[in-house]
Amino acid sequence: MNIGQAAAASGITAKMIRYYESIGLLPAAARTDSGYRVYGERELHVLRFIRRARKLGFSLERIAELLSLWRDDGRASADVKRVALAHVTELEERIRELTEMRDTLATLADCCHGDDRPDCPILQTLGSNV
Repeated sequence: MNIGQAAAASGITAKMIRYYESIGLLPAAARTDSGYRVYGERELHVLRFIRRARKLGFSLERIAELLSLWRDDGRASADVKRVALAHVTELEERIRELTEMRDTLATLADCCHGDDRPDCPILQTLGSNV
């Protein structure tokens, strides 16, 4: 199948497929005599793996690591678990940061009168030199 068909079948845009090839996440596709990329089931399987890993928030570096482990029949599941748990730790930190941002904005919004007056604690805080 061509790149458009592979994109439709995998849920990844053609632009991202090209990018994943350029960074080595996806092996370079075979090409026709006229230079068009050709993808098979193996490449689709990898693309779907990448899509699912991205949906879980894994970085491209971690996805490369997971793909390497996935391809290695002699892998230890402990290595896969280590990668997953490291990602869980990162997600927990991001959740903490997002919760802090939400709480700060909610507090600022509560302090704003939201009327016709020009003074606004939200803008004052954003404009402060702190």
